[in-house]
Amino acid sequence: MVKTADIIAVLRILKQQQEKSTMLGAFADRKYSPYRILIGTILSARARDEVTEPVTEALFKRYPTSHSLAHADPKAVQKIIKRIGFYRQKTKSIISTAKDICGRYDDKVPGTLEELIQLRGVGRKVANCVLVYAFGKPAIPVDTHVHKLANHFGWVKTKTPEQTEVVLMKIVPKRYWQDVNDTLVAHGKSINIKKHPHKGTALERYCKTCRKRAI
Repeated sequence: MVKTADIIAVLRILKQQQEKSTMLGAFADRKYSPYRILIGTILSARARDEVTEPVTEALFKRYPTSHSLAHADPKAVQKIIKRIGFYRQKTKSIISTAKDICGRYDDKVPGTLEELIQLRGVGRKVANCVLVYAFGKPAIPVDTHVHKLANHFGWVKTKTPEQTEVVLMKIVPKRYWQDVNDTLVAHGKSINIKKHPHKGTALERYCKTCRKRAI
């Protein structure tokens, strides 16, 4: 059985070891607008931060409001975000989402999970990021890094990020929910999980995979 104290210990160790180097960490630190966080998070899906950050800066310089993006020429948007993967699909998503914000939500980004996932290009992970970083609401965004590390540490035994989110919400105290995303995403980007990076570190005693290999 997973011990809550062990989960908290891992989160604290990781928090001490790293700075907020992810784009989402920058969102939290700089207090960007909900519009910017929503669009930026859609663009960041399946893309590296070092590519996404300059691209989003250029996009928001050209289209600083949801109204301006809603009326943008798709070809002009594609030209700006072309370095990001799936840029054609994402162009359609962010323009459609901007139109919905202007039309359906009176130029305000909705603040509930149910409303956010109705927007094009917004799944649970993106929606939870917006809830956490734009509105300060408790949620656990689960991307590939969070999903893999939660299984690696033995906190969950799940097959999908959605399943991982459900379990983590049950076993992690709510005050640590944002720490799960902040620390595991940054840690996941810095290691090769297949090479058992926790062996010989302060994290080894809390890592189920390490214990299995020792048997």
